[in-house]
Amino acid sequence: MKLFSFFDSSTSFRVRIALALKGLPYEYAGVNLREGAQRDAAYRELSPAAIVPALVDGETVLTQSLAIIDYLDHLRPEPRLIPEAPIERARVLEIAQTIACDIHPINNLRVLNYLSTTLAVNDTDKSDWYRHWVDEGLAAVESLLARRPASEYCIGNVPTLADCCLVPQVANALRIGCNLSRFTRVLAVYERCMAHPAFVQAAPGNQPDYIA
Repeated sequence: MKLFSFFDSSTSFRVRIALALKGLPYEYAGVNLREGAQRDAAYRELSPAAIVPALVDGETVLTQSLAIIDYLDHLRPEPRLIPEAPIERARVLEIAQTIACDIHPINNLRVLNYLSTTLAVNDTDKSDWYRHWVDEGLAAVESLLARRPASEYCIGNVPTLADCCLVPQVANALRIGCNLSRFTRVLAVYERCMAHPAFVQAAPGNQPDYIA
Protein backbone atom coordinates (compact mmCIF):
# COMPACT_ATOMS: atom_id res chain seq x y z
CA MET A 1 0.00 0.00 0.00
CA LYS A 2 1.36 3.43 -0.97
CA LEU A 3 0.03 6.80 0.16
CA PHE A 4 0.70 9.93 -1.87
CA SER A 5 0.49 12.69 0.71
CA PHE A 6 1.67 16.14 1.68
CA PHE A 7 2.56 16.70 5.31
CA ASP A 8 0.49 19.87 5.61
CA SER A 9 -2.58 18.65 3.70
CA SER A 10 -5.57 18.22 6.00
CA THR A 11 -7.12 15.64 3.66
CA SER A 12 -3.90 13.61 3.74
CA PHE A 13 -3.80 14.00 7.53
CA ARG A 14 -7.29 12.42 7.71
CA VAL A 15 -6.13 9.32 5.85
CA ARG A 16 -2.89 9.06 7.82
CA ILE A 17 -4.94 9.05 11.03
CA ALA A 18 -7.17 6.28 9.70
CA LEU A 19 -4.17 4.18 8.61
CA ALA A 20 -2.53 4.66 12.02
CA LEU A 21 -5.72 3.79 13.92
CA LYS A 22 -6.02 0.58 11.93
CA GLY A 23 -2.32 -0.25 12.18
CA LEU A 24 -2.00 -0.59 8.41
CA PRO A 25 1.57 -0.26 7.07
CA TYR A 26 2.15 1.81 3.96
CA GLU A 27 4.85 3.47 1.89
CA TYR A 28 4.85 7.26 2.10
CA ALA A 29 5.27 9.29 -1.10
CA GLY A 30 5.46 13.06 -0.62
CA VAL A 31 3.75 15.35 -3.14
CA ASN A 32 4.92 18.91 -2.57
CA LEU A 33 1.84 21.07 -3.07
CA ARG A 34 3.80 24.25 -2.53
CA GLU A 35 5.93 23.46 -5.58
CA GLY A 36 2.97 22.32 -7.69
CA ALA A 37 4.04 18.67 -7.84
CA GLN A 38 0.37 17.63 -7.82
CA ARG A 39 0.05 19.03 -11.36
CA ASP A 40 2.83 16.88 -12.83
CA ALA A 41 1.58 14.62 -15.62
CA ALA A 42 2.70 11.44 -13.88
CA TYR A 43 0.80 12.32 -10.72
CA ARG A 44 -2.31 13.32 -12.68
CA GLU A 45 -2.41 9.75 -13.97
CA LEU A 46 -3.11 8.75 -10.38
CA SER A 47 -5.20 11.76 -9.39
CA PRO A 48 -6.99 13.43 -12.31
CA ALA A 49 -8.12 16.27 -10.02
CA ALA A 50 -4.47 16.91 -9.05
CA ILE A 51 -5.16 16.58 -5.34
CA VAL A 52 -3.80 14.62 -2.41
CA PRO A 53 -4.16 12.10 -0.99
CA ALA A 54 -4.04 9.21 -3.41
CA LEU A 55 -3.88 5.63 -2.19
CA VAL A 56 -2.46 2.82 -4.31
CA ASP A 57 -3.25 -0.70 -3.13
CA GLY A 58 -2.13 -3.21 -5.74
CA GLU A 59 -4.10 -2.39 -8.89
CA THR A 60 -6.50 -0.16 -6.97
CA VAL A 61 -6.01 3.61 -7.05
CA LEU A 62 -8.26 5.80 -4.92
CA THR A 63 -8.48 9.53 -4.35
CA GLN A 64 -10.72 11.59 -2.05
CA SER A 65 -10.03 11.10 1.64
CA LEU A 66 -13.52 10.00 2.70
CA ALA A 67 -13.66 7.38 -0.06
CA ILE A 68 -10.23 6.10 0.95
CA ILE A 69 -11.21 5.85 4.62
CA ASP A 70 -14.42 4.03 3.71
CA TYR A 71 -12.29 1.57 1.68
CA LEU A 72 -9.95 1.07 4.64
CA ASP A 73 -12.94 0.43 6.89
CA HIS A 74 -13.99 -2.46 4.65
CA LEU A 75 -10.44 -3.69 4.16
CA ARG A 76 -9.81 -3.85 7.91
CA PRO A 77 -13.12 -3.47 9.77
CA GLU A 78 -11.59 -3.03 13.22
CA PRO A 79 -11.41 -0.52 14.68
CA ARG A 80 -14.51 0.65 12.88
CA LEU A 81 -14.34 4.33 11.84
CA ILE A 82 -17.77 4.55 10.18
CA PRO A 83 -20.24 2.78 12.46
CA GLU A 84 -22.64 0.21 11.01
CA ALA A 85 -25.60 1.15 13.22
CA PRO A 86 -27.74 3.57 11.15
CA ILE A 87 -28.06 6.39 13.69
CA GLU A 88 -24.44 6.33 14.81
CA ARG A 89 -23.28 6.11 11.19
CA ALA A 90 -25.40 9.12 10.27
CA ARG A 91 -24.10 11.13 13.26
CA VAL A 92 -20.48 10.42 12.32
CA LEU A 93 -21.08 11.32 8.66
CA GLU A 94 -22.97 14.46 9.68
CA ILE A 95 -19.92 15.86 11.47
CA ALA A 96 -17.41 14.55 8.94
CA GLN A 97 -19.28 16.07 6.02
CA THR A 98 -19.82 19.39 7.78
CA ILE A 99 -16.03 19.66 7.83
CA ALA A 100 -15.15 17.92 4.57
CA CYS A 101 -17.91 19.51 2.48
CA ASP A 102 -18.66 22.87 4.11
CA ILE A 103 -15.36 24.12 5.57
CA HIS A 104 -12.45 22.53 3.78
CA PRO A 105 -13.33 22.99 0.08
CA ILE A 106 -13.49 26.77 0.23
CA ASN A 107 -10.38 27.13 2.39
CA ASN A 108 -7.94 24.72 0.77
CA LEU A 109 -4.68 25.78 -0.83
CA ARG A 110 -5.87 25.98 -4.43
CA VAL A 111 -8.81 28.19 -3.46
CA LEU A 112 -6.62 30.48 -1.36
CA ASN A 113 -4.09 30.68 -4.22
CA TYR A 114 -6.88 31.57 -6.66
CA LEU A 115 -8.04 34.35 -4.37
CA SER A 116 -4.52 35.78 -4.33
CA THR A 117 -3.30 35.27 -7.87
CA THR A 118 -6.43 35.52 -10.02
CA LEU A 119 -8.77 37.71 -8.00
CA ALA A 120 -5.97 39.81 -6.47
CA VAL A 121 -7.41 39.52 -2.96
CA ASN A 122 -4.98 41.00 -0.45
CA ASP A 123 -3.56 38.98 2.43
CA THR A 124 -5.76 40.63 5.06
CA ASP A 125 -8.97 39.93 3.17
CA LYS A 126 -7.84 36.40 2.37
CA SER A 127 -7.23 35.76 6.07
CA ASP A 128 -10.66 37.19 6.89
CA TRP A 129 -12.17 34.81 4.31
CA TYR A 130 -10.44 31.83 5.90
CA ARG A 131 -11.42 32.77 9.45
CA HIS A 132 -15.03 33.49 8.49
CA TRP A 133 -15.64 30.03 7.02
CA VAL A 134 -13.76 28.27 9.82
CA ASP A 135 -15.84 30.16 12.38
CA GLU A 136 -19.14 29.34 10.68
CA GLY A 137 -18.25 25.71 10.11
CA LEU A 138 -16.86 24.97 13.56
CA ALA A 139 -19.82 26.74 15.16
CA ALA A 140 -22.01 24.17 13.41
CA VAL A 141 -19.79 21.31 14.61
CA GLU A 142 -19.86 22.69 18.16
CA SER A 143 -23.65 22.70 18.06
CA LEU A 144 -23.76 19.13 16.75
CA LEU A 145 -21.46 17.98 19.55
CA ALA A 146 -23.55 19.83 22.13
CA ARG A 147 -26.66 17.86 21.13
CA ARG A 148 -25.15 14.73 22.64
CA PRO A 149 -23.89 13.86 26.11
CA ALA A 150 -20.20 14.66 26.58
CA SER A 151 -17.94 11.88 25.32
CA GLU A 152 -14.24 11.37 24.81
CA TYR A 153 -14.43 11.76 21.04
CA CYS A 154 -16.91 13.31 18.62
CA ILE A 155 -19.29 10.35 18.74
CA GLY A 156 -18.73 8.06 21.68
CA ASN A 157 -15.57 6.95 23.41
CA VAL A 158 -13.55 5.68 20.44
CA PRO A 159 -12.23 7.66 17.46
CA THR A 160 -14.30 7.66 14.28
CA LEU A 161 -14.24 9.28 10.86
CA ALA A 162 -15.61 12.42 12.52
CA ASP A 163 -12.42 12.75 14.58
CA CYS A 164 -10.27 11.99 11.52
CA CYS A 165 -11.85 15.06 9.90
CA LEU A 166 -12.06 17.35 12.93
CA VAL A 167 -8.43 17.15 14.05
CA PRO A 168 -6.79 18.29 10.78
CA GLN A 169 -9.30 21.13 10.42
CA VAL A 170 -8.66 22.40 13.94
CA ALA A 171 -4.89 21.98 13.52
CA ASN A 172 -4.96 24.11 10.37
CA ALA A 173 -7.17 26.74 11.99
CA LEU A 174 -4.84 27.02 14.97
CA ARG A 175 -1.81 27.24 12.66
CA ILE A 176 -3.45 30.12 10.77
CA GLY A 177 -4.21 31.89 14.06
CA CYS A 178 -7.98 31.48 14.29
CA ASN A 179 -9.50 32.14 17.71
CA LEU A 180 -11.30 28.91 18.59
CA SER A 181 -11.74 29.58 22.30
CA ARG A 182 -15.55 29.58 22.15
CA PHE A 183 -15.63 26.09 20.66
CA THR A 184 -15.09 24.30 23.94
CA ARG A 185 -16.42 20.89 22.87
CA VAL A 186 -14.44 20.98 19.63
CA LEU A 187 -11.22 21.85 21.44
CA ALA A 188 -11.77 19.19 24.11
CA VAL A 189 -12.08 16.51 21.42
CA TYR A 190 -9.07 17.89 19.56
CA GLU A 191 -6.88 17.85 22.66
CA ARG A 192 -7.95 14.31 23.56
CA CYS A 193 -7.24 13.11 20.05
CA MET A 194 -3.81 14.70 19.99
CA ALA A 195 -2.90 12.68 23.08
CA HIS A 196 -3.71 9.46 21.17
CA PRO A 197 -0.65 7.71 19.64
CA ALA A 198 -2.29 7.26 16.22
CA PHE A 199 -3.04 10.97 15.89
CA VAL A 200 0.48 11.85 17.01
CA GLN A 201 1.95 9.42 14.46
CA ALA A 202 -0.15 11.00 11.70
CA ALA A 203 0.61 14.63 12.64
CA PRO A 204 2.24 16.87 10.02
CA GLY A 205 5.44 17.36 12.00
CA ASN A 206 6.06 13.62 12.08
CA GLN A 207 5.95 13.05 8.30
CA PRO A 208 9.05 12.40 6.18
CA ASP A 209 8.31 15.37 3.89
CA TYR A 210 7.80 17.82 6.77
CA ILE A 211 9.06 21.33 6.05
CA ALA A 212 9.66 23.53 9.08
